Amino acid sequence: MISVQKVGVAGAGSMGTGIAQVAATAGCEVFLFDTNKEAIDKSIKGINDLCEKLVAKGKLSREQVEDIKTRVNPAYEVETLKGCDLFIEVIIENLEIKASLLKNVEPLLAENAIIATNTSSLSVTAIAAACKNQERVIGLHFFNPATLMPLVEVIPAIQTNGKLVSDCVNLMTQWGKVPVVAKILLVLS
Repeated sequence: MISVQKVGVAGAGSMGTGIAQVAATAGCEVFLFDTNKEAIDKSIKGINDLCEKLVAKGKLSREQVEDIKTRVNPAYEVETLKGCDLFIEVIIENLEIKASLLKNVEPLLAENAIIATNTSSLSVTAIAAACKNQERVIGLHFFNPATLMPLVEVIPAIQTNGKLVSDCVNLMTQWGKVPVVAKILLVLS
């Protein structure tokens, strides 16, 4: 079974915030990165506020919330992602920008890190092509709001190692999600 302890999330919008909270709730140390410092601060405040509401509703204990809060960390510099076991990018749906981010972050990650994209419309295979270790790239498509929606699409690229697919299915199950593996479609011209 796969063990992920340190998670980097790039993109402090609503989806990245939700994924960061899901990972922290599952017991992972999370580093939330964005090029906009205010977005990171707003995201972490949003996680803290939502956790407080869950305490008020009796869905989480005070101790659980304090644990979650201590596991979510700002990553104002990309170097803060060093050593992450899992990196999930949740940024603008632009192939070149996503590929560039993964290429730049990959050398910082743990040697066998999972490199994931949350894309819903772009080719994971094309995004993976930018990386040195393309077999470690996979799509993990959460649905919004990530904290409430149970479904996560696990989307292998053509290059993705088969074991990584089953590892990600297991990880998403550990996180309380319902993983569904997407089929790889080959389009030949």
